[in-house]
Amino acid sequence: MRKLALALALFSGFGLGASEKGNSEDMKLLEMAKQYFKPLPKVAENPENPVTPEKVKLGKMLYYDPRLSKSGLISCNTCHNLARYGVDNLPTSIGHRWAIGPRNAPTVYNAAIHIAQFWDGRAKDVEEQALGPIVNPIEMANTEENVVKTLKSIPEYVELFKKAFPNEKDPVKYVNIGKAIGAFERTLMTPSRFDEFLKGNTDALTEQEKRGLKTFIEVGCAGCHNGAGVGGHMFAKFGAITEYWKVTYPYVLKEKPTIKVDFGRFGVTKNEADIFVFKVPSLRNIEHTYPYFHDGSVWSLEDAVRIMAKTQLGKELTDQQVKDIVAFLKALTGEIPKHALEVPELPPSRENTPKPQF
Repeated sequence: MRKLALALALFSGFGLGASEKGNSEDMKLLEMAKQYFKPLPKVAENPENPVTPEKVKLGKMLYYDPRLSKSGLISCNTCHNLARYGVDNLPTSIGHRWAIGPRNAPTVYNAAIHIAQFWDGRAKDVEEQALGPIVNPIEMANTEENVVKTLKSIPEYVELFKKAFPNEKDPVKYVNIGKAIGAFERTLMTPSRFDEFLKGNTDALTEQEKRGLKTFIEVGCAGCHNGAGVGGHMFAKFGAITEYWKVTYPYVLKEKPTIKVDFGRFGVTKNEADIFVFKVPSLRNIEHTYPYFHDGSVWSLEDAVRIMAKTQLGKELTDQQVKDIVAFLKALTGEIPKHALEVPELPPSRENTPKPQF
């Protein structure tokens, strides 16, 4: 009996030691992760445009309303489909009269916490960004005057603008469209199991996902893809080590005779140091926001990981490293907020509402 009791005690001790070791490793990884990342906020607040229920309600309706476009056919949701994690899953989006846009449509989810908007950062925030596509000739192709005229012709919208901007005498104005849509977008946060891990629940990730997180940090990915968005907080040259088009060209459709080279942020700043510089994209929900990169040239997440390692870090990852990193990236898939998927009922047009133009 004494031998049995001693054996049981030893066995229990060994088991406890292994458990403690596992917990210790998890805690080390957690502390390492906290140096690079932080959980998402519930709302991405903006002091210059306070988020209110009235603005969010109006902004959601405007986001879904195709009458903001010249054709009456394209809405914000067309290219940034909230049911598809905020993207259209096309290499580049289709706009007015089937015009093909030059860049891949980024996800709208969690975008409000980014350093700037668009791949080249030409808009400072989501409020400014929301106004750009409406008047872009190859996107929604409308004019500021026509949009305001449309909304003023619909009494329900006039009343909603008054409630959203109660201190303004004439609230139905173009800038307030951006403020309302921006307020709505500031509620589009998608927390995931990774946020639970960052808050201290080390069981929120699987062992492979933890290996992937550790690898992601150790090989250097977190040098750019960090913060609450796991990206979106800085600009970087795409092709820091190797020109990006030399690595992505095998993934471009073979029937295309040429490969377009995008000069990135240079088009905004005219600073030669910004040639091929883009906003570092957020990796949240990345498994659903394919195809990847500014040109939508790569459809496989595994391929995208290998390309980034080669072009940005000058490294060839092993198959196991790629599998582990991809497992971690899939743990960044969050829950789409319920209110985002509840499609609003839009008020009808009136006789004096501008007609669609094609």
